[in-house]
Amino acid sequence: MKDSILTAEVLEPYAQALLSLGQSSDLTDRFGEDASSILAAFNDSPDLREFLASPIVNLEAKRTVLQQVFGEQVHSYVQNFLNLLVDRRRIGFLEGICRQYQSLLRKLKQTVLAEVTSAIDLSDDQKHTICEKVKAMTAANQVDIETRIDPDLIGGVIIKVGSQVIDASLRGQLRRISFRLSSAT
Repeated sequence: MKDSILTAEVLEPYAQALLSLGQSSDLTDRFGEDASSILAAFNDSPDLREFLASPIVNLEAKRTVLQQVFGEQVHSYVQNFLNLLVDRRRIGFLEGICRQYQSLLRKLKQTVLAEVTSAIDLSDDQKHTICEKVKAMTAANQVDIETRIDPDLIGGVIIKVGSQVIDASLRGQLRRISFRLSSAT
């Protein structure tokens, strides 16, 4: 419940504003790439996330760090957007705003997100095969794949698209066999 309120009250309006700016400037894809870069930076550096979210750090220091980290990497409109978030003391929500922007962009482009968990890194051919299967399953125009590695799977993959989960992992198959055996006795 708390997350849906946060999304509706804070994340959605900012993400929608960025999408509107992208549409009017024909930069929606570029802004999507910038959002991905920002999320990757947060993923690579939890310290950055903590620094920006800290109420103790002054606003000018946050602006300086954002300029140093993303300055040439993101479009100038996105840099201005980051400064706006700092000024309005909403920079702590940047990760959520970027995720919400990507979600809105996927809706706009009729793209679905497939979260794929595997025991090892997937090859490009395997990713392509998964994309084609997900397209057939969802009738989407495009598929974005987000991959995770989980060595506990032993082998195979788990694919999550929206609320649908396809468990084609060895761990899942062993669990199903175990369940059948225990219910048969």
